Amino acid sequence: MDKTLFEILACPLCKGEVHLEKERQELVCRPCGLAYPIRDGIPVMLEGEARTLTVDERLDEAS
Repeated sequence: MDKTLFEILACPLCKGEVHLEKERQELVCRPCGLAYPIRDGIPVMLEGEARTLTVDERLDEAS
């Protein structure tokens, strides 16, 4: 994914910072607990397409 694009992306719900999870090809918003998919190099920043982070994922991020 283009670094410039990544730097300007924000969570569509809270407008907060998202973090790239390269392994899962997702952009994660920690405050909202959502992970937005990246498909074919394009981030899909739609709430309906996001998955909810599991409890374990949320705990891992808090550490």
